[in-house]
Amino acid sequence: MNTEKQKLHCFHIPVMGLAYTIDSPIKVAHYGISSVLSIVDDDLIEKMTAFYSKKFEKPYQEITQKIEDYRAKRITTYLDLVSDIVQKKFENFKTELCENKETLEQYINMLPTQSEVRTGLQHLIEDGYELKNKVADYIERHLSPGSIDVNIMTKVDKENFNKNEALPVMYNDAHAALRGFANSKLSSSIVLSAGMNPRLYSYFESFPDFYPDANNQLKKKIILKVSDFRSAMIQGSFLAKKGLWVSEYRIESGLNCGGHAFATEGILLGPILEEFKQKKQELIANNFQMMNKALELKNLPIVEQPFSMEITVQGGVGTSAEHDFLMENYNMDSVGWGSPFLLVPEATTLDAETRTLLAKAEEKDLYLSNISPLGIPFNTIRGTSNEFFKQQRIDKDKAGSSCPKKFLALSKDSNGKGICTASKKYQDTKLEELDAIKADMTDKIYQKRKDSITEKACLCVGLANASYLDNDIKIKGEAQGVVICPGPNMAYFNEEISLEKMVNHIYGRINVMPFENRPNLFVKEIELYFDYLKKEIEDHTDITNAVLKKWNKFKANLILGIEYYENLLSQKNSFDKSETTREKLSFWKKNIAEIEVPVLEMA
Repeated sequence: MNTEKQKLHCFHIPVMGLAYTIDSPIKVAHYGISSVLSIVDDDLIEKMTAFYSKKFEKPYQEITQKIEDYRAKRITTYLDLVSDIVQKKFENFKTELCENKETLEQYINMLPTQSEVRTGLQHLIEDGYELKNKVADYIERHLSPGSIDVNIMTKVDKENFNKNEALPVMYNDAHAALRGFANSKLSSSIVLSAGMNPRLYSYFESFPDFYPDANNQLKKKIILKVSDFRSAMIQGSFLAKKGLWVSEYRIESGLNCGGHAFATEGILLGPILEEFKQKKQELIANNFQMMNKALELKNLPIVEQPFSMEITVQGGVGTSAEHDFLMENYNMDSVGWGSPFLLVPEATTLDAETRTLLAKAEEKDLYLSNISPLGIPFNTIRGTSNEFFKQQRIDKDKAGSSCPKKFLALSKDSNGKGICTASKKYQDTKLEELDAIKADMTDKIYQKRKDSITEKACLCVGLANASYLDNDIKIKGEAQGVVICPGPNMAYFNEEISLEKMVNHIYGRINVMPFENRPNLFVKEIELYFDYLKKEIEDHTDITNAVLKKWNKFKANLILGIEYYENLLSQKNSFDKSETTREKLSFWKKNIAEIEVPVLEMA
């Protein structure tokens, strides 16, 4: 029997950086808002454990790096602490709702307009708030805290060593993070992003919480962040063959998102969502059959009916109209609102200087960079403190980071040890190699190659520092400043926003976005893909038949996507009635058609 309460909100706060949502559940979960925190950086997590243990007067025992399996233990300890704090705040909040009519009315006003819980609470107030037993009973039956979900980038799975001896695979970074979550008391979800890691996916089999319990419930659930239906089918099948159920597929725009950007082959968000809408039942049936077969082989009880499977979307959403269209037209279960929440101190953790930088950001300030050591395009903003300190070191011929954390040390040095492309050690070697052949190239080419080496930023430190600055925690080591990774949508929000106002903006009751000329999220994504393809063609030097085939397919998919939107515009419940949007679709269709894909010349 499914005893889960209905979700109170139809939006969620996705993971942002290492620090920006590290304590978001503590800030917003008691309101019923779900959020995702990163469990990559165990050093940051240990400091947050110390910080919140002191703040909420909980006992704290430091877990040092000398303790065996310290990484997993740090993560488990922090997640258990977050769970306890959220539960305590939720119990206190329920009491306050029963005792303070003004607090209850404020809370009601934050719930979705069409919410059954909102309607029920309003009726109770109308019937007489003095009937507190009725109010308390209703709150107890219907309210629940938002989910405390966690995120792992599957590729951040560095091998670890004890002196010079490689440790077993279970001590790899992502494996240890998974173990930390699996051993926690949380009943929530783990979001897996950045593609499939078969070895990590297989490790899920080690933990009973991911399998149905005696009551046919999943204590811990799996969410896959995917870019298209094919990826969902492949990854979902892989896990189902191990008896594991994917409870949610979280679709993210390939380019209109924060952080690392995983471009599709020109397939736009609308057509991707349409395919999920049409084929969701196929996905459920496929996974259900495979899962039961695997459960039978493992001598575990088979499941009579499929578990629930949610399809959610995130990336570039900025208006209530866009939110509602995604929910209604594509039958989404939730919509992720990321970057705008960076301007909400009640929901995210960010230093004042960087938050001001974001509020002032215009379209030209936000760009898709090559600063990530992972070699994956990374959305960021010009003018960060990290950019300042990085340039200082370059100017002094001391490029590169001291690399204190090594989470992204995924390249190999001459001894086979992991090394990060943002580290001073790596960059010194590459700059020496470049200088050795400097005489064979023009100054322009030399500078371009040098910049490609030195532009890499220390994300491990830069994405964590904001939490230390915001919470007045001492930062050790060299000055790295803050790296921030908002999506292009950040350009259209220009001030610090309260949580109440942001929630009311999402639900269309107020508007906190003053830009009337902001393009629709679908149109903005087309623009980003156009720029991406143009740059790919302009920057590419090694042109092969395979590359040309990819570009032609990319271009064709973009045009097909625009035609899909043009057809959508002609329908009754269209995503945008304005003539401007229709004109912009025609504009981008023409411009994309005019992109010249090179032809391979025959020798």
